[in-house]
Amino acid sequence: FTVRFSDHFRNRLTHTLEVSQIARTVAGALGLNTDLTEALALVHDIGHPPFGHAGERKLDELMRAFGAFFDHNLHALRIVEQFEQRYLDFPGLNLTFEVREGIVKHSRDYPAKEFPQLTEYALDERPPLEAQLMDWVDEIAYNTADLDDAREAGLLPLADLTREAPAFGEMYIEVEATHPQAREKLKFNEALKRVLDFLVTDLIETTRRRAAESGATSVEDVRRAPKRLAGLSEAASARNAELKRFLMTRVYNRAEITKDRDRSVRCLEELFLYYLDNPESMPPFYTEAATHEPRYVVVCDYIAGMTDLFLLRRHHDLFGSARRAAT
Repeated sequence: FTVRFSDHFRNRLTHTLEVSQIARTVAGALGLNTDLTEALALVHDIGHPPFGHAGERKLDELMRAFGAFFDHNLHALRIVEQFEQRYLDFPGLNLTFEVREGIVKHSRDYPAKEFPQLTEYALDERPPLEAQLMDWVDEIAYNTADLDDAREAGLLPLADLTREAPAFGEMYIEVEATHPQAREKLKFNEALKRVLDFLVTDLIETTRRRAAESGATSVEDVRRAPKRLAGLSEAASARNAELKRFLMTRVYNRAEITKDRDRSVRCLEELFLYYLDNPESMPPFYTEAATHEPRYVVVCDYIAGMTDLFLLRRHHDLFGSARRAAT
């Protein structure tokens, strides 16, 4: 949501680095494979198109007109297995099975009957704990980071934040009690750090407890478990959900941000339709691919690989009279 403010806020890359750092901490505390965990963290958002979930919904809508669909996890799998060309002898990035499985299964369970093309990934089984952690770490990272960025952007008065988001407010009261003379910014930072510490610690302890209670002693046991073992406790999950609701109401759905988002998504749609009619306007790799693959698939691949600002600039280049959504 911060693209309209300045470059001094988090973007997808900095978010990914934060997810990686938190994920390695959690995995290390649980005695899991930290290298696998880091790989999954670094790749967890690679399939997202411009403008996050709003862009994903629009691409999915556009693809369904052709009897297809767009899913960022499955697009990420396609990127690492087929789309990226780094070697002479084979397509893809030559990632291990566990990384590719984690890309597919880290955030949702795909019904095996509906996705026969994913048979290799044993959809009826749970993923390893390293993958199960990823969605929780992702949420913890962006909830706390978005509070930080929204406050820095002047969108959240501190009084509103402490009153309407008790998960943060309780921590701020504790800090205020022990450091009443400290600068407001430093008290905010300390309270937010305590929120992050609380959620990460709970994720570690709850996952450890659930794994022990399940009797799992191997990754095979984790895969055969009737439900996922990684997660937050009921109390911490409620706090996490509370932060999400607060951000949705007070930040993501603000009129100026919604207006920017809607305009940006319209730019995405206009580019998609333009490239369908003018495939030669895409880079040579995509133009050539469109001669032997369905054009809508190639156009989707091209647009899904853009950054937010690249798409807006490209739209501005092609439709010069349209004002960029970032302005």
